[in-house]
Amino acid sequence: MTQIIDGNSVAGDIRGEITDCVETLEDSGVTPGLATVLMSDDPASETYVSMKQQDCEEVGIESHHVEIDPDAPAAELFDTIDDLNDDPAVDGILVQLPVPDHVDKREVIRAIDPAKDVDGFHPENVGRLVAGDARFKPCTPHGVQKLLEAYDIETEGADAVVVGRSDIVGKPLANLLIQKAPLGNATTTVCHSRTDDLAAYTETADIVVAAAGVTEFIDGSMLSEDATVIDVGINRVDADNDKGYELVGDVDYESAEPVVDAITPVPGGVGPMTRAMLLYNTVKAASEAHGVDIELP
Repeated sequence: MTQIIDGNSVAGDIRGEITDCVETLEDSGVTPGLATVLMSDDPASETYVSMKQQDCEEVGIESHHVEIDPDAPAAELFDTIDDLNDDPAVDGILVQLPVPDHVDKREVIRAIDPAKDVDGFHPENVGRLVAGDARFKPCTPHGVQKLLEAYDIETEGADAVVVGRSDIVGKPLANLLIQKAPLGNATTTVCHSRTDDLAAYTETADIVVAAAGVTEFIDGSMLSEDATVIDVGINRVDADNDKGYELVGDVDYESAEPVVDAITPVPGGVGPMTRAMLLYNTVKAASEAHGVDIELP
């Protein structure tokens, strides 16, 4: 029988342990703080930021939020980042992407203090991850690792296929899986939407991570009965319900679920883990900034 990997449950456990970390920090006079910066009127971005603020409140992290008019000059955003870099009450900074076209996304990432870059996107933090000395693991790849760990899915010696090559998920996750470290040591192949005969890679893999952002493009015929499938995709499709849409992944769940050994649903799989690992990185940043030891989950 296929095992359904419950991201909500695992994330809930992690958030409980993060709450304990926050209490340890508070006992030493430290209140961890996360700053979110929104320079967009996109409803989805507004929703994401609101969810992150709510997450912070639930575990005791102080939320600092700055909204900037999308038509404002880029300098206003960079000045805001400079102020947050210098603010001792702020341990983590997250600029909600995407930013407007007149703002250089890469320059935004570089402007954030690497010690407060809780997304793990700053070039210094990317380099440290590749070198096997990560300060902050990017939230989604780290969340995937934690899911595999929670369900005792062995990565060492496994054949893993990561479908997707984004800077946010595919590249860092592939790097983490190959590292000589716990939750690594997998033989890892990176595929993507331009890969010829994708099924030739996925149908023999022990672990398949779908993260290409293409709706339901992996189906059950492309997977083995021993596979663990982690679906990172979140795609809106039209549906006959009150919202007029539903969320689906990069995997055709209906055809894959009866075939494979274990699979994450969408929603309720990787998404909650991404949010939990942002809180993880924030309390880690606070711990390191203030020299207070905590026991991270």
